[in-house]
Amino acid sequence: MKVLITRKIPGEFVERLKNAGFEVDLWNRDCPMGRQYLLERVVGVDALLSLLTDKIDAELMDKAGPSLKIISNYAVGFDNIDLDEAKKRGIVVTNTPSKEVNEAVAEHTWALILALSRRIVEADEATRRGGYYGWDPDIFLGRSLVGKTLGIIGLGNIGTMVARRAKGYEMNVIYNKHNPDPEAEKELEVKFASLDELLSTSDFISLHVPLTEETRGLINKETLGKMKRGSYLVNTARGPIVCEQDLAEALRTGVLAGAALDVFENEPNINPELLAMENVILTPHIASSTWEARLKMTDQAVSAILDFFSGKTPENVVRG
Repeated sequence: MKVLITRKIPGEFVERLKNAGFEVDLWNRDCPMGRQYLLERVVGVDALLSLLTDKIDAELMDKAGPSLKIISNYAVGFDNIDLDEAKKRGIVVTNTPSKEVNEAVAEHTWALILALSRRIVEADEATRRGGYYGWDPDIFLGRSLVGKTLGIIGLGNIGTMVARRAKGYEMNVIYNKHNPDPEAEKELEVKFASLDELLSTSDFISLHVPLTEETRGLINKETLGKMKRGSYLVNTARGPIVCEQDLAEALRTGVLAGAALDVFENEPNINPELLAMENVILTPHIASSTWEARLKMTDQAVSAILDFFSGKTPENVVRG
C-alpha cells in the first residue's frame, strides 16, 4: 500500500507508516507541493495525507484512481476537499480537531486582542527603529479591556475557550450563533445577541465560524458599516469570511480602530493596503501553531490511515 504525504509535518510519522507496511511518498520540503506535482504523484496511492493548502477535487481523485480509499486532512477545516466527490467514490475523509488545537487558536486570538489593545506591534517596531527617547505619558496610548464588550461570532469549541478567558479581563461577552445556548450562557456568563446588535455594541469582535456559503464574505461593507466606531476585528477562523478590500476601507476611514488577521481572503496573498497599515496586525496562519497542537494533528492524521486499513473506523470522519 502507498501513502502520499503532501508536506513535511512535525513529529515521527514516517516510521509508523513504514512499520505498518506502507510505502511512503513524502514531499519533504518547506513549501506546498505544486498542483502538477500533486496530480502526478497521487496516481495509484491508497491513502492521501493532505494539507489545507491542497485542492482535493474531482480531477485529483480521477488521477488517483480507484485505489484511493482515504483522505486524511492535516487540518481542522476541510473546505479544500470536494466532499460530494469523495462520497460518490466511497472515499473516507478525516480531519484533525482536538482540544490542543482549540486551545492554541484561543490563545492566539487573545494574543492578538492584547496586541491590538495595547499597540504592542507598533511600539515594538518604533523602538527597533530608534524611536524610543525615554518615558513619555502620551505615546502609544492603548485601550483597557476591563469593562469593554467582546463579541464572539460562532460559539463553538474555540469561541467557548475565548469567552472563558474573557472573565479574567472582566469583559462583557456577547455571542451570536444559529441558536442560543442557555448552558453556555450560564457557565460562561455570556449573552446571546443578534448579529446586528453584536456588531453595533462590541468593542472587540472575534470570528470563530467555519467557512461555508453562508459565512463567506460575512464581514463586508454592509456589516462593517454596522460596527461600533473605533472597534477592533480579529479573525483566526478562515480568510474568505472577511472581504479585505472592505476591511481596508473601514480602517482607512476610521470606522474600525484596528484589525488583527491570522488568515487571509486569498492566501498567501494579502491586500497591499492592509500590509501598509500600522493599526493592522498580520500573522501567517499560525493560530494553531504550537508543538502540542501540531504533534497531536500528526498523530491523528497518521492514526486515521492506520486505523482505516486495519479495519477500524477512524476517530474523526468528516460527514459530507
